Amino acid sequence: MTPNAPDQVPARALALLPLLVFLAIFLGSGIYHSMIGTELAFYQVKAPVAAFPAIILAVLLYRGKVNLAIDEFLQGASHPNLILMFMVFMLAGAFASVSSAIGSVDATVQMGLSVIPSEFVLPMLFVIAAFIATAMGTSMGTIAACAPIAFGFSQVTHIEAVYAIGAVVGGAMFGDNLSMISDTTIAATSSQKVALRDKFKVNVWIAGPAAVLTIVLYALISHDAQSIHYQAYNPWLIVPYAAVFVLAFSRLHVVAVLTLGIVLSGLMGLLVNPDFNLLQLNNSIYAGFIGMFEVALLSMFLGGLSAIMQKEGGLRWLIERIYSLTRLLNIGRQRAGELGISCLVVFSNLFVANNTVAIILSGDMAREVAQEYGVEPKRAAAFMDIFSCIVQGVIPYGAQMLLACSIAQISPLELIGHIYYCWILIVFAVLAIVFRLPKFKTR
Repeated sequence: MTPNAPDQVPARALALLPLLVFLAIFLGSGIYHSMIGTELAFYQVKAPVAAFPAIILAVLLYRGKVNLAIDEFLQGASHPNLILMFMVFMLAGAFASVSSAIGSVDATVQMGLSVIPSEFVLPMLFVIAAFIATAMGTSMGTIAACAPIAFGFSQVTHIEAVYAIGAVVGGAMFGDNLSMISDTTIAATSSQKVALRDKFKVNVWIAGPAAVLTIVLYALISHDAQSIHYQAYNPWLIVPYAAVFVLAFSRLHVVAVLTLGIVLSGLMGLLVNPDFNLLQLNNSIYAGFIGMFEVALLSMFLGGLSAIMQKEGGLRWLIERIYSLTRLLNIGRQRAGELGISCLVVFSNLFVANNTVAIILSGDMAREVAQEYGVEPKRAAAFMDIFSCIVQGVIPYGAQMLLACSIAQISPLELIGHIYYCWILIVFAVLAIVFRLPKFKTR
Protein backbone atom coordinates (compact mmCIF):
# COMPACT_ATOMS: atom_id res chain seq x y z
CA MET A 1 0.00 0.00 0.00
CA THR A 2 1.13 3.56 -0.50
CA PRO A 3 0.26 6.57 1.63
CA ASN A 4 -0.10 8.81 -1.38
CA ALA A 5 -3.22 8.93 -3.50
CA PRO A 6 -3.03 10.29 -7.05
CA ASP A 7 -5.26 13.25 -6.29
CA GLN A 8 -3.35 14.32 -3.22
CA VAL A 9 -0.85 17.17 -3.21
CA PRO A 10 2.86 16.25 -3.22
CA ALA A 11 4.46 16.13 0.21
CA ARG A 12 6.68 19.08 1.07
CA ALA A 13 8.53 19.48 4.38
CA LEU A 14 9.26 23.16 3.73
CA ALA A 15 5.54 23.91 4.02
CA LEU A 16 5.75 23.29 7.78
CA LEU A 17 8.35 26.04 8.29
CA PRO A 18 5.85 28.90 8.89
CA LEU A 19 4.31 27.26 11.94
CA LEU A 20 7.77 26.52 13.32
CA VAL A 21 8.55 30.22 12.93
CA PHE A 22 5.41 31.14 14.87
CA LEU A 23 6.28 28.72 17.68
CA ALA A 24 9.86 29.96 17.79
CA ILE A 25 8.73 33.58 18.15
CA PHE A 26 5.84 33.01 20.55
CA LEU A 27 7.33 30.35 22.82
CA GLY A 28 10.90 31.60 22.43
CA SER A 29 9.94 35.07 23.59
CA GLY A 30 8.07 33.70 26.59
CA ILE A 31 10.94 31.45 27.62
CA TYR A 32 13.46 34.29 27.23
CA HIS A 33 11.44 36.74 29.30
CA SER A 34 10.86 34.05 31.94
CA MET A 35 14.62 33.53 32.23
CA ILE A 36 15.30 37.24 32.75
CA GLY A 37 12.49 37.53 35.29
CA THR A 38 9.98 39.62 33.32
CA GLU A 39 6.49 39.64 34.79
CA LEU A 40 3.83 38.13 32.54
CA ALA A 41 6.62 36.76 30.37
CA PHE A 42 4.38 35.10 27.81
CA TYR A 43 2.35 38.25 27.29
CA GLN A 44 5.26 40.39 26.15
CA VAL A 45 4.86 39.32 22.52
CA LYS A 46 1.24 39.02 21.52
CA ALA A 47 0.40 35.71 19.87
CA PRO A 48 -1.40 37.20 16.81
CA VAL A 49 1.62 39.43 16.17
CA ALA A 50 3.90 36.38 16.41
CA ALA A 51 1.69 34.61 13.88
CA PHE A 52 1.88 37.46 11.38
CA PRO A 53 5.49 36.78 10.17
CA ALA A 54 4.58 33.09 9.84
CA ILE A 55 1.63 34.00 7.60
CA ILE A 56 3.82 36.21 5.41
CA LEU A 57 6.37 33.41 5.09
CA ALA A 58 3.65 30.89 4.20
CA VAL A 59 2.41 33.19 1.42
CA LEU A 60 5.96 33.66 0.10
CA LEU A 61 6.61 29.89 0.11
CA TYR A 62 3.37 29.15 -1.71
CA ARG A 63 4.00 27.55 -5.10
CA GLY A 64 1.66 29.77 -7.04
CA LYS A 65 0.52 33.35 -7.36
CA VAL A 66 0.38 35.51 -4.26
CA ASN A 67 -3.32 36.17 -4.80
CA LEU A 68 -4.02 32.42 -4.76
CA ALA A 69 -2.08 32.03 -1.52
CA ILE A 70 -4.10 34.81 0.08
CA ASP A 71 -7.33 33.15 -1.12
CA GLU A 72 -6.22 29.85 0.47
CA PHE A 73 -5.48 31.68 3.72
CA LEU A 74 -8.86 33.41 3.74
CA GLN A 75 -10.71 30.16 3.03
CA GLY A 76 -8.93 28.47 5.93
CA ALA A 77 -9.50 31.41 8.28
CA SER A 78 -13.22 31.47 7.40
CA HIS A 79 -13.82 27.74 7.84
CA PRO A 80 -17.19 27.11 9.56
CA ASN A 81 -15.46 25.49 12.54
CA LEU A 82 -13.33 28.59 13.05
CA ILE A 83 -16.27 30.95 12.67
CA LEU A 84 -18.07 28.92 15.33
CA MET A 85 -14.98 29.09 17.52
CA PHE A 86 -14.80 32.86 17.01
CA MET A 87 -18.44 33.24 18.05
CA VAL A 88 -17.94 31.06 21.12
CA PHE A 89 -14.95 33.17 22.15
CA MET A 90 -16.88 36.41 21.79
CA LEU A 91 -20.04 35.19 23.53
CA ALA A 92 -18.07 33.47 26.29
CA GLY A 93 -16.21 36.69 26.96
CA ALA A 94 -19.44 38.70 27.06
CA PHE A 95 -21.16 36.17 29.34
CA ALA A 96 -18.23 36.11 31.76
CA SER A 97 -17.98 39.90 31.75
CA VAL A 98 -21.69 40.56 32.37
CA SER A 99 -21.98 37.81 34.98
CA SER A 100 -19.01 39.24 36.85
CA ALA A 101 -20.36 42.79 36.64
CA ILE A 102 -23.73 41.88 38.20
CA GLY A 103 -22.14 39.71 40.92
CA SER A 104 -23.28 36.37 39.53
CA VAL A 105 -19.85 34.76 39.79
CA ASP A 106 -19.44 35.82 43.43
CA ALA A 107 -22.93 34.59 44.30
CA THR A 108 -22.29 31.21 42.65
CA VAL A 109 -19.00 30.81 44.49
CA GLN A 110 -20.62 31.63 47.83
CA MET A 111 -23.39 29.13 47.15
CA GLY A 112 -20.77 26.51 46.33
CA LEU A 113 -18.90 27.21 49.55
CA SER A 114 -22.14 26.81 51.49
CA VAL A 115 -22.73 23.25 50.26
CA ILE A 116 -19.30 21.90 49.25
CA PRO A 117 -16.44 21.42 51.71
CA SER A 118 -13.33 23.25 50.51
CA GLU A 119 -11.37 19.98 50.26
CA PHE A 120 -13.77 18.76 47.55
CA VAL A 121 -13.74 21.88 45.34
CA LEU A 122 -11.26 20.54 42.78
CA PRO A 123 -12.92 17.12 42.32
CA MET A 124 -16.28 18.88 42.07
CA LEU A 125 -15.02 21.24 39.36
CA PHE A 126 -13.61 18.33 37.34
CA VAL A 127 -16.80 16.27 37.59
CA ILE A 128 -19.13 19.16 36.71
CA ALA A 129 -17.01 20.12 33.69
CA ALA A 130 -16.93 16.47 32.58
CA PHE A 131 -20.73 16.11 32.76
CA ILE A 132 -21.40 19.38 30.96
CA ALA A 133 -18.90 18.63 28.18
CA THR A 134 -20.37 15.16 27.72
CA ALA A 135 -23.85 16.66 27.38
CA MET A 136 -22.84 19.60 25.17
CA GLY A 137 -20.31 17.76 23.06
CA THR A 138 -17.96 20.74 23.18
CA SER A 139 -15.09 21.58 25.47
CA MET A 140 -15.17 25.25 24.47
CA GLY A 141 -18.68 25.90 25.77
CA THR A 142 -17.88 23.98 28.95
CA ILE A 143 -14.79 26.05 29.68
CA ALA A 144 -16.70 29.25 28.94
CA ALA A 145 -19.34 28.31 31.52
CA CYS A 146 -17.15 26.76 34.23
CA ALA A 147 -13.84 28.64 34.15
CA PRO A 148 -15.18 31.89 35.71
CA ILE A 149 -16.61 29.94 38.65
CA ALA A 150 -13.40 27.93 39.05
CA PHE A 151 -11.42 31.15 39.10
CA GLY A 152 -13.84 32.55 41.66
CA PHE A 153 -13.25 29.56 43.95
CA SER A 154 -9.51 30.09 43.70
CA GLN A 155 -9.97 33.69 44.85
CA VAL A 156 -11.63 32.77 48.15
CA THR A 157 -9.67 29.63 49.06
CA HIS A 158 -6.01 28.65 49.24
CA ILE A 159 -6.42 26.68 46.01
CA GLU A 160 -4.26 28.21 43.27
CA ALA A 161 -5.96 29.30 40.06
CA VAL A 162 -3.90 26.91 37.92
CA TYR A 163 -5.31 23.92 39.85
CA ALA A 164 -8.92 25.11 39.59
CA ILE A 165 -8.70 26.04 35.90
CA GLY A 166 -6.74 22.86 35.19
CA ALA A 167 -9.56 20.80 36.70
CA VAL A 168 -12.10 22.49 34.44
CA VAL A 169 -10.01 22.06 31.28
CA GLY A 170 -9.32 18.40 32.14
CA GLY A 171 -12.99 17.69 32.78
CA ALA A 172 -13.94 19.48 29.57
CA MET A 173 -11.52 17.36 27.53
CA PHE A 174 -12.80 14.17 29.20
CA GLY A 175 -16.40 15.00 28.28
CA ASP A 176 -15.49 16.15 24.77
CA ASN A 177 -13.66 12.85 24.20
CA LEU A 178 -16.56 10.63 25.31
CA SER A 179 -19.58 12.64 24.19
CA MET A 180 -21.70 11.00 21.50
CA ILE A 181 -22.41 14.38 19.90
CA SER A 182 -18.86 15.73 20.00
CA ASP A 183 -17.30 16.81 16.69
CA THR A 184 -14.23 14.71 17.47
CA THR A 185 -16.31 11.59 18.13
CA ILE A 186 -18.29 12.02 14.94
CA ALA A 187 -15.17 12.75 12.88
CA ALA A 188 -13.26 9.76 14.30
CA THR A 189 -16.08 7.25 13.85
CA SER A 190 -16.98 8.55 10.38
CA SER A 191 -13.38 8.39 9.15
CA GLN A 192 -12.97 4.81 10.41
CA LYS A 193 -16.50 3.77 9.38
CA VAL A 194 -17.43 2.43 12.81
CA ALA A 195 -20.53 2.77 15.01
CA LEU A 196 -20.49 5.36 17.79
CA ARG A 197 -21.30 2.79 20.47
CA ASP A 198 -18.39 0.53 19.43
CA LYS A 199 -15.88 3.36 19.67
CA PHE A 200 -17.38 4.39 23.03
CA LYS A 201 -16.92 0.88 24.48
CA VAL A 202 -13.18 1.06 23.84
CA ASN A 203 -12.85 4.71 24.75
CA VAL A 204 -14.59 4.56 28.12
CA TRP A 205 -12.33 1.78 29.44
CA ILE A 206 -9.30 3.97 28.80
CA ALA A 207 -10.64 7.43 29.67
CA GLY A 208 -12.76 6.27 32.64
CA PRO A 209 -9.91 4.96 34.84
CA ALA A 210 -7.84 8.03 33.97
CA ALA A 211 -10.71 10.26 35.15
CA VAL A 212 -11.11 8.31 38.40
CA LEU A 213 -7.39 8.63 39.17
CA THR A 214 -7.57 12.36 38.36
CA ILE A 215 -10.45 12.84 40.81
CA VAL A 216 -8.49 11.04 43.55
CA LEU A 217 -5.45 13.20 42.80
CA TYR A 218 -7.49 16.40 43.03
CA ALA A 219 -8.97 15.24 46.34
CA LEU A 220 -5.44 14.76 47.71
CA ILE A 221 -4.25 18.13 46.37
CA SER A 222 -7.10 20.07 47.97
CA HIS A 223 -6.96 18.17 51.27
CA ASP A 224 -5.30 21.11 53.01
CA ALA A 225 -7.51 23.74 51.38
CA GLN A 226 -8.51 26.53 53.70
CA SER A 227 -12.00 26.29 55.17
CA ILE A 228 -13.92 29.47 54.41
CA HIS A 229 -17.17 30.66 55.93
CA TYR A 230 -19.50 31.62 53.14
CA GLN A 231 -21.10 35.03 52.95
CA ALA A 232 -24.72 35.94 52.25
CA TYR A 233 -25.65 35.89 48.58
CA ASN A 234 -28.64 36.66 46.38
CA PRO A 235 -29.86 33.37 44.86
CA TRP A 236 -31.40 35.21 41.89
CA LEU A 237 -27.90 36.08 40.70
CA ILE A 238 -27.17 32.37 40.29
CA VAL A 239 -29.96 31.97 37.71
CA PRO A 240 -27.76 32.79 34.65
CA TYR A 241 -25.19 30.12 35.49
CA ALA A 242 -27.85 27.62 36.51
CA ALA A 243 -29.62 28.21 33.21
CA VAL A 244 -26.41 27.71 31.21
CA PHE A 245 -25.67 24.48 33.10
CA VAL A 246 -29.18 23.14 32.50
CA LEU A 247 -29.25 24.17 28.84
CA ALA A 248 -25.87 22.51 28.37
CA PHE A 249 -27.59 19.15 28.79
CA SER A 250 -30.09 19.94 26.07
CA ARG A 251 -29.44 19.73 22.35
CA LEU A 252 -29.49 23.51 22.04
CA HIS A 253 -26.57 24.96 20.07
CA VAL A 254 -23.71 26.30 22.20
CA VAL A 255 -24.09 29.73 20.57
CA ALA A 256 -27.75 29.85 21.65
CA VAL A 257 -26.84 28.66 25.17
CA LEU A 258 -24.26 31.42 25.65
CA THR A 259 -26.56 34.04 24.11
CA LEU A 260 -29.35 33.13 26.52
CA GLY A 261 -26.82 33.28 29.32
CA ILE A 262 -25.92 36.86 28.39
CA VAL A 263 -29.61 37.86 28.17
CA LEU A 264 -30.42 36.30 31.55
CA SER A 265 -27.37 37.90 33.16
CA GLY A 266 -28.42 41.28 31.84
CA LEU A 267 -32.01 40.85 33.04
CA MET A 268 -30.96 39.67 36.50
CA GLY A 269 -28.57 42.59 36.80
CA LEU A 270 -31.24 45.11 35.83
CA LEU A 271 -33.87 43.58 38.13
CA VAL A 272 -31.77 42.71 41.17
CA ASN A 273 -28.85 45.13 41.21
CA PRO A 274 -30.02 48.76 41.54
CA ASP A 275 -26.57 50.05 40.52
CA PHE A 276 -26.62 48.18 37.22
CA ASN A 277 -28.17 49.89 34.18
CA LEU A 278 -28.40 49.46 30.42
CA LEU A 279 -25.27 51.51 29.79
CA GLN A 280 -23.26 49.27 32.11
CA LEU A 281 -24.72 46.22 30.39
CA ASN A 282 -23.57 47.63 27.05
CA ASN A 283 -20.09 48.33 28.40
CA SER A 284 -19.81 44.89 30.01
CA ILE A 285 -20.74 43.06 26.81
CA TYR A 286 -18.26 45.11 24.79
CA ALA A 287 -15.54 44.60 27.40
CA GLY A 288 -16.11 40.86 27.08
CA PHE A 289 -15.73 41.09 23.31
CA ILE A 290 -12.50 43.07 23.64
CA GLY A 291 -11.11 40.66 26.20
CA MET A 292 -11.48 37.72 23.81
CA PHE A 293 -10.45 39.49 20.60
CA GLU A 294 -6.78 38.48 20.80
CA VAL A 295 -7.45 34.77 21.20
CA ALA A 296 -10.20 34.80 18.57
CA LEU A 297 -7.93 36.56 16.07
CA LEU A 298 -5.15 34.07 16.74
CA SER A 299 -7.50 31.15 16.06
CA MET A 300 -8.42 32.58 12.67
CA PHE A 301 -4.77 33.30 11.82
CA LEU A 302 -3.75 29.74 12.66
CA GLY A 303 -6.72 28.37 10.71
CA GLY A 304 -5.60 30.22 7.60
CA LEU A 305 -1.99 29.21 8.17
CA SER A 306 -2.89 25.53 8.49
CA ALA A 307 -4.91 25.74 5.26
CA ILE A 308 -1.86 26.91 3.34
CA MET A 309 0.33 24.23 4.95
CA GLN A 310 -2.17 21.57 4.00
CA LYS A 311 -2.49 22.87 0.44
CA GLU A 312 1.30 22.90 0.05
CA GLY A 313 1.69 19.31 1.27
CA GLY A 314 3.24 20.02 4.66
CA LEU A 315 0.83 17.84 6.60
CA ARG A 316 1.02 15.16 3.91
CA TRP A 317 4.81 15.06 4.35
CA LEU A 318 4.41 14.71 8.10
CA ILE A 319 1.87 11.92 7.76
CA GLU A 320 4.05 10.03 5.28
CA ARG A 321 7.05 10.16 7.64
CA ILE A 322 4.99 8.74 10.49
CA TYR A 323 3.55 6.10 8.17
CA SER A 324 7.06 5.03 7.16
CA LEU A 325 8.19 4.88 10.79
CA THR A 326 5.44 2.47 11.77
CA ARG A 327 6.67 0.02 9.12
CA LEU A 328 10.08 -0.11 10.83
CA LEU A 329 8.87 -0.68 14.38
CA ASN A 330 9.35 -4.20 15.69
CA ILE A 331 6.66 -4.17 18.39
CA GLY A 332 4.00 -6.27 16.74
CA ARG A 333 1.85 -5.32 13.80
CA GLN A 334 -1.22 -4.16 15.71
CA ARG A 335 0.77 -2.20 18.30
CA ALA A 336 2.79 -0.53 15.56
CA GLY A 337 -0.42 0.32 13.72
CA GLU A 338 -2.11 1.81 16.78
CA LEU A 339 1.02 3.78 17.66
CA GLY A 340 1.24 5.08 14.09
CA ILE A 341 -2.42 6.14 14.09
CA SER A 342 -1.92 7.94 17.40
CA CYS A 343 1.16 9.74 16.10
CA LEU A 344 -0.69 10.81 12.96
CA VAL A 345 -3.29 12.60 15.05
CA VAL A 346 -0.79 14.00 17.57
CA PHE A 347 1.40 15.70 14.98
CA SER A 348 -1.53 16.83 12.86
CA ASN A 349 -3.05 18.42 15.96
CA LEU A 350 0.22 20.13 16.88
CA PHE A 351 0.30 21.78 13.46
CA VAL A 352 -3.37 22.76 13.07
CA ALA A 353 -4.26 23.41 16.75
CA ASN A 354 -7.74 21.97 16.28
CA ASN A 355 -8.56 18.42 17.33
CA THR A 356 -11.51 17.97 14.97
CA VAL A 357 -9.56 19.24 11.97
CA ALA A 358 -6.61 17.03 12.95
CA ILE A 359 -8.83 13.94 12.93
CA ILE A 360 -10.33 14.88 9.56
CA LEU A 361 -6.87 15.50 8.04
CA SER A 362 -5.40 12.20 9.24
CA GLY A 363 -8.58 10.10 8.96
CA ASP A 364 -8.00 8.54 5.54
CA MET A 365 -4.37 7.73 6.27
CA ALA A 366 -5.30 6.30 9.67
CA ARG A 367 -7.83 4.01 8.01
CA GLU A 368 -5.12 2.79 5.59
CA VAL A 369 -2.75 2.10 8.49
CA ALA A 370 -5.51 0.28 10.39
CA GLN A 371 -6.27 -1.95 7.41
CA GLU A 372 -2.63 -2.76 6.73
CA TYR A 373 -1.77 -3.51 10.37
CA GLY A 374 -4.97 -5.29 11.34
CA VAL A 375 -6.18 -2.64 13.81
CA GLU A 376 -9.89 -2.87 14.62
CA PRO A 377 -11.76 0.23 13.37
CA LYS A 378 -13.26 0.85 16.83
CA ARG A 379 -9.78 0.93 18.38
CA ALA A 380 -8.46 3.18 15.62
CA ALA A 381 -11.33 5.63 16.16
CA ALA A 382 -10.91 5.56 19.93
CA PHE A 383 -7.18 6.30 19.83
CA MET A 384 -7.65 9.06 17.27
CA ASP A 385 -10.18 10.78 19.53
CA ILE A 386 -8.18 10.18 22.72
CA PHE A 387 -4.86 11.53 21.46
CA SER A 388 -6.46 14.48 19.68
CA CYS A 389 -8.13 15.55 22.94
CA ILE A 390 -4.90 15.05 24.88
CA VAL A 391 -2.93 17.31 22.56
CA GLN A 392 -5.70 19.90 22.28
CA GLY A 393 -5.90 20.11 26.06
CA VAL A 394 -2.22 20.90 26.61
CA ILE A 395 -0.89 22.87 23.62
CA PRO A 396 -0.41 26.51 24.74
CA TYR A 397 -1.81 27.89 21.48
CA GLY A 398 -4.92 25.70 21.43
CA ALA A 399 -8.34 27.32 21.64
CA GLN A 400 -9.30 25.61 24.91
CA MET A 401 -6.09 26.63 26.65
CA LEU A 402 -6.27 30.19 25.36
CA LEU A 403 -9.89 30.60 26.43
CA ALA A 404 -9.26 29.26 29.94
CA CYS A 405 -6.17 31.41 30.41
CA SER A 406 -7.94 34.51 29.11
CA ILE A 407 -10.67 34.09 31.71
CA ALA A 408 -8.25 33.42 34.59
CA GLN A 409 -5.50 35.79 33.39
CA ILE A 410 -2.73 33.19 33.68
CA SER A 411 -0.02 32.04 31.28
CA PRO A 412 -0.78 29.04 29.03
CA LEU A 413 2.62 27.50 29.80
CA GLU A 414 1.94 27.93 33.51
CA LEU A 415 -1.29 25.97 33.13
CA ILE A 416 0.01 23.11 30.96
CA GLY A 417 1.56 21.13 33.81
CA HIS A 418 -1.60 21.34 35.91
CA ILE A 419 -4.04 19.73 33.46
CA TYR A 420 -3.51 16.40 35.18
CA TYR A 421 -6.23 14.48 33.38
CA CYS A 422 -4.55 14.83 29.98
CA TRP A 423 -1.18 13.67 31.30
CA ILE A 424 -2.72 10.73 33.14
CA LEU A 425 -4.72 9.83 30.03
CA ILE A 426 -1.48 9.62 28.01
CA VAL A 427 -0.20 6.93 30.37
CA PHE A 428 -3.44 4.93 30.20
CA ALA A 429 -3.61 5.24 26.41
CA VAL A 430 -0.03 4.03 25.94
CA LEU A 431 -0.64 1.14 28.34
CA ALA A 432 -3.76 0.25 26.35
CA ILE A 433 -1.66 0.05 23.18
CA VAL A 434 1.19 -1.93 24.79
CA PHE A 435 -1.05 -4.47 26.55
CA ARG A 436 -3.81 -4.46 23.90
CA LEU A 437 -6.45 -3.26 26.34
CA PRO A 438 -9.38 -3.33 26.77
CA LYS A 439 -10.07 -6.90 25.76
CA PHE A 440 -13.58 -7.95 24.71
CA LYS A 441 -14.95 -11.42 24.27
CA THR A 442 -15.65 -12.25 20.64
CA ARG A 443 -19.06 -13.66 19.86
